Amino acid sequence: MRLRRIKAGFVGFGEVNSPRDLIERKVEAARRALEERDIELVYTPPVCDDPRGENEARARQDLARADFDVLVVCVAGWIPSHSVISVIDPFAHKPMVLWGLTGHVEGDRLVTTADQAGTSALRDPMEALGYRFKYVYDTPDAPYAAADKVKRFAEVARAVTMLRQARVGMMGYRDMNLYGTLVDGVSLRRVIGPEVEVFDTLEIVQKMERVPVDAVTSLLATLRREWTFERPVADSALERGIRMYLAVMEKVAERDYQAISLVDVFGVKKLLNFPPAMVLMLLADKGGVASIPENDGLGAVTQLIVRYLTGQVGAYLEFYEFFSDRLLMGVPDYVPSEIVDGPVRVLPWPGFGGLEDGILNVSKVKAGRVTICRLASRGDRYRMHIATGEAVTPRKWEEAGWEQPAPQLPSLEVILETPLEEFAQRVLSQHFFFAYGDHRESLIDLCHVLGIEVI
Repeated sequence: MRLRRIKAGFVGFGEVNSPRDLIERKVEAARRALEERDIELVYTPPVCDDPRGENEARARQDLARADFDVLVVCVAGWIPSHSVISVIDPFAHKPMVLWGLTGHVEGDRLVTTADQAGTSALRDPMEALGYRFKYVYDTPDAPYAAADKVKRFAEVARAVTMLRQARVGMMGYRDMNLYGTLVDGVSLRRVIGPEVEVFDTLEIVQKMERVPVDAVTSLLATLRREWTFERPVADSALERGIRMYLAVMEKVAERDYQAISLVDVFGVKKLLNFPPAMVLMLLADKGGVASIPENDGLGAVTQLIVRYLTGQVGAYLEFYEFFSDRLLMGVPDYVPSEIVDGPVRVLPWPGFGGLEDGILNVSKVKAGRVTICRLASRGDRYRMHIATGEAVTPRKWEEAGWEQPAPQLPSLEVILETPLEEFAQRVLSQHFFFAYGDHRESLIDLCHVLGIEVI
């Protein structure tokens, strides 16, 4: 994914008795460090504690002229806390970074403006006031190095903003009468932000009937070129999936959905007699939309969280087996091409559940270090389960019920860094989402900002 540029409010502070030119040089260097990291700033010149409060009033006015994801509170020296709070309190609803700068060496001595006197006087009052912030600081041997930490937390703040604007489309409701996929719309809106809208399968079927033939044939030719077909697949098996994808994308465009979940077993398979795996693949790969089956509303929101934090697709995997030291995770339908190792490989649907018309993704999944996570709720209390580990190529295995020779489903074995028993006793769902790399800190920061419990 290409995420939009981060926008940050930026205000520096230094006491009225500190050398003004030094405070300004330090704040300007911090400003440049963030702009070099591709952060767009809503900037106001450094604030001092002048007796009339004119600096504070000017800063409040400057910062209010444009919206931003995060407010960077840059402390360049000692500053009475009340002066800082006066400026930032109107933005208490925004995530913040409390950034303490540092002194510099001249000859054989350290010259300091007592930056960490200012931040240490602020940290606890900011916490007591309920501000959602990250505290970072520089050291004399590494001035402005904390700009990287500011950038990471600003990425979290951007994700929070994007979640507040997100909309999830839900075709059908509560597939298979599952419990863990349900969403309480009001609390989700209040705590995290996304709106979940339900629409009927019939609406999509009607749209399918109106899809132009040339749109179907054009995408069919593209898939014939891009996918590797392990066995011959009739055009008819592909055309229905293409039609549904194009119909769903019409709905996506109408309502500006960032994520889609489809009623699967009790919907597309039962009523239309074909598996929606191909539709979900196309939504992820061609439509750029987060996609998951089985009306998994909180799964779709977890997927958006992973996307907005990491820029990765946020694929889902299900648990098949717990071993003493690892998890077997796979999917019985599809994986996005972003996580595929090699070409996208597909088979004609080989009869699982009595279905004939459709395709099955049997691609190999990339190995590597991963972070897996899942959002869940009990009433209006939200929790996120986060774990890290090493994903490796799985052993040969099959899911019972497939025609022989049974396909090797897309899967990984994940060797967790936490004890398996500890993980199992906290697991929140059969669907977990993953990103390559270690993203635990960013997920924890996001949960802190939103008031989500981390387990």
